[in-house]
Amino acid sequence: MVDAFDLEHHGDLEVGEGLVDLAVNVRAGTPPPWLVDAITASLTELAAYPRPGAAVNAVARRHGVSPDRVLLTAGAAEAFVLIARAFRPRHPVVVHPQFTEPEAALRSAGHLVDRVILRPEDGFVLDPAAVPRDADLVVIGNPTNPTSVLHPADSLRELARPDRILVVDEAFMDAVPGEPESLACASIPGLVVVRSLTKTWGLAGLRVGYVLAAPSLIEQLSAVQPQWPVSTPALAAAIACSNERAVAEAAQAALDISRQRVHLLDKLGTTHGLSTYGVASAPFVLVHVRGASELRESLRAQGFAVRRGDTFPGLGPDWLRIAVRPEDVTDGFVKVLADLLR
Repeated sequence: MVDAFDLEHHGDLEVGEGLVDLAVNVRAGTPPPWLVDAITASLTELAAYPRPGAAVNAVARRHGVSPDRVLLTAGAAEAFVLIARAFRPRHPVVVHPQFTEPEAALRSAGHLVDRVILRPEDGFVLDPAAVPRDADLVVIGNPTNPTSVLHPADSLRELARPDRILVVDEAFMDAVPGEPESLACASIPGLVVVRSLTKTWGLAGLRVGYVLAAPSLIEQLSAVQPQWPVSTPALAAAIACSNERAVAEAAQAALDISRQRVHLLDKLGTTHGLSTYGVASAPFVLVHVRGASELRESLRAQGFAVRRGDTFPGLGPDWLRIAVRPEDVTDGFVKVLADLLR
């Protein structure tokens, strides 16, 4: 059976020249100048093959784990490919709606994927009991793209089993003030945490992320990874984004995003015809509106790009994802949105 959802569709396909980008969840105004300088300085080393040791150590220090629990990857997307190649689950399950790349990678590797669909009327909140007990690989985002829901760490711990790989996609966790539900430092059997530097630091074009897991799992993932997967400039970025200054700046950015998200939700709350479900905690919000496809095209004609929701399993044609942006951008967008709905 052909799947009805386009798992390969991502927000970058929504943007275009002259459009205000509310479709891609990369923080506005990034990368910062100090990060550009660190990346630029690494260009003198391009003749040598990349050496990841210093970057691995930097990421390990940032999370308070040993270096053998860290694997650097060419973005979070490569991590999902490695997971699909390294592990041979009999019953993989992906919790949806969520980022579609993990399921796409599993399918591409020949796995038959089962889905657990979270419902809007439940606020897209995870019930651990909904995941089949015999699932030996479970993938869930936290906070989840596109629902923006932050699942309690205790709920995710309930998913852990001695014979199960539990993959938690924390690509947006550093945009949550204090990262209260993160499992990045947790010692849980079978836990694999995936992180990205793309979103907070504006590095989508550089491709850098990492996996945090037990050393035995890191060895399995590394065994199917090609040589020199992370470039020298990306390694420089990983080092720069892991120091105390960067962690402090990310923490302040998370507070700014939280304030801007409240502003966006307040504005959307006064706009007729829109509904939101659950508690948003990420740098984007998910809205339900009838005729979303036509509305999205009308917004493009008015200069604004938003993310369609119908490519996410569990959603349909009446959903849109809207990125959190500074208040002045939000005000301009919501004014146009309200006029179109009116």
